[in-house]
Amino acid sequence: MDLSNLKKAPGSTHNDFRKGRGHGSGNGKTAGKGHKGQKARSGAPRIGFEGGQMPLYRRLPKRGFKNRNSKTIVGVNVKALEVFENDAVVSVQTLMETGIVKNPRDGVKILGEGRLTKKLTVQANAFSAGAKEKIEALGGKAEVI
Repeated sequence: MDLSNLKKAPGSTHNDFRKGRGHGSGNGKTAGKGHKGQKARSGAPRIGFEGGQMPLYRRLPKRGFKNRNSKTIVGVNVKALEVFENDAVVSVQTLMETGIVKNPRDGVKILGEGRLTKKLTVQANAFSAGAKEKIEALGGKAEVI
């Protein structure tokens, strides 16, 4: 191993040179900025600047808006709860463990599609009216957490 065999670590994105450290560094004089021009000087324009022309991000139409207070609720149908044993307690955690819900995001809502044949205690963030009716018709409980 000698100095001529040294290489950068694979995957590294480190800058190869130190700007403005003299001619011996190989990047003296203009410090890697070339000769003259707007980009060679301090105060060069920001990224996306198009020389005074209306920039692309302002030329494109904007549609609608994104409500920052909106929540992403994951829906789970009653028919998916058939995998649980009779008299089981079904929570968001158990739904994740069985793989019914992968990412609960802002909450889980139980929806009423399908048939339920088991008595379950279901703990979720919300229930549709049909789902609550189906769970309680079999003697189960629909608990809002």
